Amino acid sequence: MRAPVYPPPVEPKRKRKRRKSLLLSFLGFAFAAGVVMFLVGSAVAGFFLWKASKDLPDYDSLAKYEPPVMSRIHAHDGSLIAEFARERRIFVPINTIPKQVLAAFLSAEDKRFYEHGGLDFQGIGRAVFKFAEAKLKGSDRRTEGASTITQQVAKNFLLTNDRTIERKIKEAILAIRIERAYSKDKILELYLNEIFLGLNSYGVAAASLNYFNKELKDLEPHEAAYLAALPKAPNNYHPFRSETTKRRAKERRNWILDEMVQNGHIDKAVAEQAKKKDLSVNPRAFGTHISTAEFFAEEVRRTLFAQYGEEKLYAGGLSVRTTLDPKLQQMARRALIDGLVAFDRQQGWRGPVARIDISGDWGIALGAIEQPTDIQPWRLGVVLDAQKAKAVIGLKPQKQIDGTLVAQREAVEVGFDEIKWAKALPKKTDPKAVSDVLVPGDVIYVSPKNPNEPTGVWSLMQIPEVSGGLVAMDPHTGRVRAMVGGYSFQLSEFNRAIQASRQPGSTFKPFVYAAALDSGYTPSSIVLDAPFVAPGVDKWWKPGNYAEGRYYGESTLRLGIEQSRNTMTVRLAQDIGIGRIVEYADKFDLSDRLPRELAISLGAAETTLMRITAGYSTFVNGGKHVTPFLIDRVQDKTGKTIYAHDARACAGCCPCAPWQLPAARSTRSRRRRWSARARAASTAGTRA
Repeated sequence: MRAPVYPPPVEPKRKRKRRKSLLLSFLGFAFAAGVVMFLVGSAVAGFFLWKASKDLPDYDSLAKYEPPVMSRIHAHDGSLIAEFARERRIFVPINTIPKQVLAAFLSAEDKRFYEHGGLDFQGIGRAVFKFAEAKLKGSDRRTEGASTITQQVAKNFLLTNDRTIERKIKEAILAIRIERAYSKDKILELYLNEIFLGLNSYGVAAASLNYFNKELKDLEPHEAAYLAALPKAPNNYHPFRSETTKRRAKERRNWILDEMVQNGHIDKAVAEQAKKKDLSVNPRAFGTHISTAEFFAEEVRRTLFAQYGEEKLYAGGLSVRTTLDPKLQQMARRALIDGLVAFDRQQGWRGPVARIDISGDWGIALGAIEQPTDIQPWRLGVVLDAQKAKAVIGLKPQKQIDGTLVAQREAVEVGFDEIKWAKALPKKTDPKAVSDVLVPGDVIYVSPKNPNEPTGVWSLMQIPEVSGGLVAMDPHTGRVRAMVGGYSFQLSEFNRAIQASRQPGSTFKPFVYAAALDSGYTPSSIVLDAPFVAPGVDKWWKPGNYAEGRYYGESTLRLGIEQSRNTMTVRLAQDIGIGRIVEYADKFDLSDRLPRELAISLGAAETTLMRITAGYSTFVNGGKHVTPFLIDRVQDKTGKTIYAHDARACAGCCPCAPWQLPAARSTRSRRRRWSARARAASTAGTRA
């Protein structure tokens, strides 16, 4: 029997292997494509990085960084007179900045500053996530940034503020390079001294003074937190702008306090106590800090500008010790103002400053009228009621730093006794009642009779039409202790003590008599006091005495100067020769050029108040001439003395505190202007 034949077995199709090979092929393709895309992306990124880094600024300049620092002018006792700067900055080393100030800024700007290497990738990821979240919600609100303090240093010092991708790339590259080149403390020091914090304040030290009138070491936690809130946008957190900005400032400050707690810098109880405090910002006054020394400060500024140039003055951090005595300066200012006002009152009342309608809100109309701010305690006011015995004056509202008027209205009364000096217009007759001089709606100046008692008696005032100057100086050294150049620096910056050339009049006569004593005259010499006639330019010159028509015949030289006799002085000048008078005036440095005419013996030539004061100092100083000066010493920002009027060495003096240096007499050579013989003759005449 034949065996059955079976067909050969059919092998099953290997579908699974085929599918696996296809998957491997796809993965291989994807990997190859990914590698290609990575290489292309790397090449593109590398190109952009190369392009961004090829023209990067040299970050090595940070090591040589010298921040612009304001120059400060001090009186002889160390009190601050004025500051000059484009950017109000006081540079402070990192080791002198209090820890709570550092903690506030780190919590607000870069809490991982001491952990990252220039770029905070956690912060970048958080910022990207919030940006995407805001876009998905359709919000256009600007999200938080992820810039580190190092990046801000790179931007502030080396780059611009342009909001472009190229600038951000450059910023990131520089941040990494800066981290490798400098310590964290150095980077933080640069940041805290450079950053702008509003009110023209650059750096934390200047901001502390300008906002709170405090040094950094005296700041409380809520004040340090407020300063740390400002770098983001100083104008948005300005406490004077509006209630909205004040509320935002408190919210930002409180958030920073919470961050300080979270980061372990302060206790929660301290933060909660700080949150309850108001924004008690006490802005520091700008400009001249001694209110009576504006003319003095301006003259010092001009001198420094001429000596060291604009850049050194406004950015060099000069520390200048001057000769000013603040107490004498206040008295000098008061004396000049009182004299000018007394003289001006003799000329009568010139009428009100302006007239306004008082039927509505008179405070707004009155507040719009400008007034000089350097004439305190004078106040601008409007007459609300004028009776027979008194007038009620509404005072101009005081202004806050941003120009917002204070809500309350102040009113004072001015009695008839303080108004009767004013002549009633239009005929300028003696007033019988207050209403003869003032009517409701008149805008006038009033001032407390006693500046130290603003609640006492008030007087009617008017700005004098005439101005003047005053100089007080040490006759032995030439140190100018006080100087006032006019009634108001804001009304006129012209310094009448130094810049005004005027005829000295009879104050020139002592130099004529000094020349006579040096020419052989004695105080007992006889000179004729009688009418005098000399040829003039187009007619005869006939000088007379102050009391016209009165002459006293033969008189001694001493009596002539005591009584200031004109004809005696002219006759004396004619006798010794006008050339001798001109020579003496040159010796005393009274004028650059004097005409050779007899009239100069009566003070017809021009000189300045400062020169005539220095000339008189020669008489007190034993005949030795002194040159007036306002600056004792100038130091640069490192404390090195770059100018000293007294060149003697000072052992044991602290170079960092210019007011501790001695105010000794100058050892500069002083030439004798008046002979010993003439001085002896004058002394003998005085004893006689």
